[in-house]
Amino acid sequence: MLKRRKECIAMLLAGGQGSRLKVLTEETAKPAVPFGGKYRIIDFPLSNCVNSGIDTVGILTQYQPLELNNYIGSGKPWGLNRSFGGAHILPPYSKSEKSEWYKGTANAIYQNIPFIDLFNPEYVLILSGDHIYKMDYSKMLDFHKENKADCSIAVIDVPIEEASRFGIMTTDENNKIVKFEEKPKNPTSTKASMGIYIFNWKILKDYLIDDEENENSSNDFGKDIIPKLLSDKKEMFAYSFDGYWKDVGTIKSLWESNMDLLDPNSGIAIKDKKQKIFARNYAQPPSFVAKSADIENSYVAEGCLIKGKVKNSIIFTGCVIDENVSVCDSVVMPNTHILSGADIKYSIIGENVIIGQNARIGDSPENYGDNWGISVVGKDKSIEVNQVVKPDEII
Repeated sequence: MLKRRKECIAMLLAGGQGSRLKVLTEETAKPAVPFGGKYRIIDFPLSNCVNSGIDTVGILTQYQPLELNNYIGSGKPWGLNRSFGGAHILPPYSKSEKSEWYKGTANAIYQNIPFIDLFNPEYVLILSGDHIYKMDYSKMLDFHKENKADCSIAVIDVPIEEASRFGIMTTDENNKIVKFEEKPKNPTSTKASMGIYIFNWKILKDYLIDDEENENSSNDFGKDIIPKLLSDKKEMFAYSFDGYWKDVGTIKSLWESNMDLLDPNSGIAIKDKKQKIFARNYAQPPSFVAKSADIENSYVAEGCLIKGKVKNSIIFTGCVIDENVSVCDSVVMPNTHILSGADIKYSIIGENVIIGQNARIGDSPENYGDNWGISVVGKDKSIEVNQVVKPDEII
């Protein structure tokens, strides 16, 4: 009897601590951080998989996994509740020889070789859980097949001054990768890795096993697996992506990407019905906008009560904004209550926060010069009456 198989399955790396997001990830895995009024960051790669015809996704969790595990559940909101395939949560687990955390991105996949072999795939798609973008992976898979590649890496063109933050590819005229540098000090190319890989599973499996046996390896794709494939002259190609893509691993980039939703020229196109972003959204009543409210160029999700001013901001589900409140250029996460007289500028307000009367959070960049930054109030915090949170301050 022939073993059932999937042509391609996805492995989604969602176990990172997200330390650069500071208080926003103290109790929450980075992929579970709220985004865009009614989503979580992980909704984007999961939805991309479904929209690309990939119905089997292993989600590798590690740091603060409870909220993320509960959010994903059976995978039903994304159509990933299937008898063969679907969404699978894959935490590190005890083995007969030893039990250990995922040591790196490559080790995380290595530890789940038995899971991948269950589906006997020809190709494995490796994804990160902390990027905002919409992409049809089936087109990348077609590119991989057409080039008879062993490994294909999605790349995006970045400004040369930002290239040192990424893994950088140099290619020939046929898009074949001839050089790879992980975060080079003096980059010679602007083709940045997006952390999206397609591998022929038989080849990747061998390299993962060899990498695990190497005591000097950091067990990382960018530092170890990709350079080894390249030095062994495997067929490696760069797949160029020209759509919207943002690594939201910092406070500034998370705020910027939310603000991009309000800019019709940003290219994020979150309302595109052809590439819908799915999410686990619990039933909420319609939002109520009072006569005293003044809303301009903003997203206001369901279940909100808006009595004050909201300008150029993202307001998540279940928020209450009282009269004489001003919220400008800010992100207000679910179930937050902002009391009368409060003024919020250039800030990210976490979930379940209470902002006291006449509090002042953040300010405009022109008033602070080099000392300016996004103000942040963490999840479940309370800001006292008349309290001031300065720009770049984190509560």
